[in-house]
Amino acid sequence: MTLYGSVYPTFTSNEILHIKKKSGKKACDRIHEYDKKIESLKNDTEFIQLTKVNIYLNHKLKYQSDKVLNNKSDYWATPKEFLTMGSGDCEDYAIIKYFTLLKLGFEKDKLFITLAYDKYSKRDHMVLSYFADVNKPPLILDSLSYEVLDLNKRADLKVSAFINTNGVYRLSKTSKLKKTKQTSNKFKELLKRVEKES
Repeated sequence: MTLYGSVYPTFTSNEILHIKKKSGKKACDRIHEYDKKIESLKNDTEFIQLTKVNIYLNHKLKYQSDKVLNNKSDYWATPKEFLTMGSGDCEDYAIIKYFTLLKLGFEKDKLFITLAYDKYSKRDHMVLSYFADVNKPPLILDSLSYEVLDLNKRADLKVSAFINTNGVYRLSKTSKLKKTKQTSNKFKELLKRVEKES
């Protein structure tokens, strides 16, 4: 199976049986509901898909810190892990939205896991950015907001990096994406775990 096709995250029948034994019927119901929801969005317009994915996942999955869930300070859960547990933090929301939009047919070169600083809470944060047009600010899908707004309207966010399979980017002074020499080991490690699950 291709990692960036329209399949992942999809659970096999054996995986569902294992999850039911380990995590219970509620986890299985959550997974089946996710599948039905994403299927129902396939004929919607691009912006409607972005908005509905953002609202659905923000509402359906509960926020919980890595320290409580995994006893780790910074763990990036795969979408399968997040759906099974039903709880995660801002990184997990951004990651599952990334793969959900890929599943819906969005171009991987336009989607970016985005590292940011939340000026209001004064904490590091992660969101998902979608560049529908590289000459315009990206649209932001945020676990803290049901609205999908472009970055220029998010005065609360100070973005430090945009990450995808092509590398790590920053915005230039003219608001254009500029590739850096940096790499994201966390993202690479996440993709390896996703590939094992696929």
